[in-house]
Amino acid sequence: MLSALLIFGYAAVFMVPVLSCRTKEYKTNDGQCCPMCNKGTVVQRDCTAYAGTRCRPCEMGTFMNQPNGLYNCFPCTACDTGHGLLVKQNCTATTDTVCDILNGYYCKGLTDSNRCSLTEKHSQCAAGQRIKEPGTSRSDTVCEDCQPGFFSKDGVSCTTWKVCSNTQIKVRGSSTSDVVCGRTSSQHYFVFLPFLLCSVAFTSLVTDF
Repeated sequence: MLSALLIFGYAAVFMVPVLSCRTKEYKTNDGQCCPMCNKGTVVQRDCTAYAGTRCRPCEMGTFMNQPNGLYNCFPCTACDTGHGLLVKQNCTATTDTVCDILNGYYCKGLTDSNRCSLTEKHSQCAAGQRIKEPGTSRSDTVCEDCQPGFFSKDGVSCTTWKVCSNTQIKVRGSSTSDVVCGRTSSQHYFVFLPFLLCSVAFTSLVTDF
């Protein structure tokens, strides 16, 4: 606090340092106590024996969210779309910017005020896997391998292998490709046999003539 002594008609000002200031007061660089500035403002000039603290409003792009004895406002947080963030609420003189998370990203780091400071793209499941749990704004995608008898080409969902008939040849599928069904050698034989008989009969007729 400041104290003043009147001597011979003149005001003699004695700056008396104090150990701590009262609530809603701040300590100056000289160790004196002055009234704090309100939210949205900061100190322009410390108080004197004749005048209280002079405060100035925060400029565009800055804010102050508490009573204070600071000389500069805080810079507003920038929500970088290139890092998976978008503006949910604009910065004001008394509140910081509120960022939200873009679709396809999740929060990987939080600030002391429990706000997202670092994001990362959701993982893409590989071929042979499926999405077990879709990614959210707070968690990454959870993938799992396709079970035997199933396959996945795009890493989204697993599809059961095709079922071949008993008369077909089956080329075994994999976790990334379906079963391939083909004709058996007996089918090729029965298709070729009528053609062979016709050829023999035609040849016989030509010989007879």
